[in-house]
Amino acid sequence: MTPELEALFDDANGDLALGELDAAQQKYKACTELDVACFEAWHALGMACMKLGRFPEAIEAGLRSVTLRPEDQLAWSSLSLFYVRNGQIPEAEAAGAKARVLGWGEQLKSKAEGAVPTPSN
Repeated sequence: MTPELEALFDDANGDLALGELDAAQQKYKACTELDVACFEAWHALGMACMKLGRFPEAIEAGLRSVTLRPEDQLAWSSLSLFYVRNGQIPEAEAAGAKARVLGWGEQLKSKAEGAVPTPSN
């Protein structure tokens, strides 16, 4: 993140922590305008929109998040939640399934890495 983007993102996080959801949402949106490829800003924007009950906007931000990081389990889980809140159950189930598959992949990867013998000294 650029210093300008980081400062704005931190301000938005502060607003969110204080419960100033509209201000946080506006600042997260501004972050996405400064850097359209900033995953963190899109993800946070989606969460803020969800908390404000702006579910279509949350879904839009969630879709941007999973486009930027298609292997991110949290992004898919969040998108699933946004769909649930908007009453889009089939879409929510599909996004949730993707998150579960990614989680299983991480578990298998961790187990495989743990099973690799290390050379002895």
